[in-house]
Amino acid sequence: MLKQFLQVLLLLVCAVYPYSLHAKMLTTEEAAEAAAPQEQTMLDKWIIAGGWTMIPIMLVEAFIVFLVIYNMVALKKEKFCPEDLKVTLLQLMAECRIRSAIEVAAGSPTYLGRLVAYALPNVDATRPEDLGKDAIEDAVADFTANESRSVFKWINMLALCAQISPMLGLFGTVQGMVGAFGTLSSAGQADPTQLAGDISVALLTTFWGLINAIIATPFFFFQKGIANAQIAECIGTVQEMVNTSINVVNAEAQLARIPEGLA
Repeated sequence: MLKQFLQVLLLLVCAVYPYSLHAKMLTTEEAAEAAAPQEQTMLDKWIIAGGWTMIPIMLVEAFIVFLVIYNMVALKKEKFCPEDLKVTLLQLMAECRIRSAIEVAAGSPTYLGRLVAYALPNVDATRPEDLGKDAIEDAVADFTANESRSVFKWINMLALCAQISPMLGLFGTVQGMVGAFGTLSSAGQADPTQLAGDISVALLTTFWGLINAIIATPFFFFQKGIANAQIAECIGTVQEMVNTSINVVNAEAQLARIPEGLA
């Protein structure tokens, strides 16, 4: 009887021991997995590790992207000096139909249309030699000065973003260094694992601040150049229109001054 009891006990021990060993191995493996460092994603490594200072830096970067796209759309030639409107106005001025040119220009929301509608009413028919060109040029200068504020408003925002981004990055750098020195003062020794977070804040914020400035600065100068070129073309078109009418009005007088031949 005792012999049979020992045999049953031995079978139970043999059955339970492998299970306990397997459970112990699983527990050890799970603990090892929990203790092992988790692999960081690109988002964690390059943005989240920069701390809360990355929030305004990323907002500025998103604003830069918006400004670049918005300005590229706003600076299209069709919104400044469309070719069909330019040809139509030049044709009307070649026929000295100044009132018709003003009406056509007033119906166009473009920069050239608004400029012509503002400047051509200053034409002085009592001065056929220059049609009051000085007053027209003054009107063009006034219109350009007033409109330039709205044209360059969003372009200048790129310059603002280019200036403020490195400052935000420098702020994050100082914040990270303050945290690093605070960790050193509390720990009393330089443990790289304890300093890693603060160093990430210091480096990543500087990195993204410089990236923002590098993106915004060339786009600012590029789009500013486009705007200046578009405005210059509109001003040149108005000057060409006025000169065309002046030449038509004074065509006979100009021909009279040109000798037909030499005796």
